[in-house]
Amino acid sequence: MILLRAVDAFNTAIGKTVSFLIWAGIVVLCFEVVARYVFGQPTLWAHGYTQRIFGAYFVLVGAYTLIRNDHVRVDLLLQNRSVRGRAFLDLINFSFLILWGVVLTWEGYWFFEDAWAFNERDDSALRHPMWPPKLALFLGAAMITLQGIVEVLRCLILIVNPRANVQRSDAA
Repeated sequence: MILLRAVDAFNTAIGKTVSFLIWAGIVVLCFEVVARYVFGQPTLWAHGYTQRIFGAYFVLVGAYTLIRNDHVRVDLLLQNRSVRGRAFLDLINFSFLILWGVVLTWEGYWFFEDAWAFNERDDSALRHPMWPPKLALFLGAAMITLQGIVEVLRCLILIVNPRANVQRSDAA
């Protein structure tokens, strides 16, 4: 249980920290809107930066979203099930999540590694390096995969002992 709570705490801390990126993205978007429509001077950089900021935000907050049970679910299938029944259906769901996460983490690492090794740049006028968004993809996929493994362990514990206390710590 200590390991499960430690992973929860790690992903919660990262998720809460990364959630502040939304404000940076809003500032950049507002700056672009004012520059474009008030002063008639659109920027070259705002579009690329907002893509990177919101992309990093989206992927890095995924594990925290999983902890909070805020991903889209079909609760219609779960609401009338016993604790064991819900745990079994969640086990199937999280198993597919782990499969997806392992593949995305693997590929994300190689995307990052290639971008770093070859100093890959985007095709914009400013030629931004591509390794930061690819690093975010790799780290975010690894974090959600790790959280998926924790959720599978919780499901297995609940299948064996439906009264077990496997609540997430500090999920709010």
